[in-house]
Amino acid sequence: MILTKQHLTTARTLAVAIVATVGLSACATYKDDFATINSRLDQLDVKVQGAAQSAESANQSAQQANQRLDQIEGRVQQLERAPRRTPRG
Repeated sequence: MILTKQHLTTARTLAVAIVATVGLSACATYKDDFATINSRLDQLDVKVQGAAQSAESANQSAQQANQRLDQIEGRVQQLERAPRRTPRG
């Protein structure tokens, strides 16, 4: 009976060691997966920042175009209100 308890204790210790080894090896796999995911996220971040800069540049160009249109709008209205000239001829 004592030998059986000793074998049972040894078996339990071995089982705990095996479970711990498998658990730690799984962590290493997840570490690689997380590194891959982080790399992809970094690449996406660079692309998003580039797109944001392009959008900001386009927005500034549109604002400048709108300002120019506002500047010439008064002149266009003035020309539209002016009396029509009759052709010379």
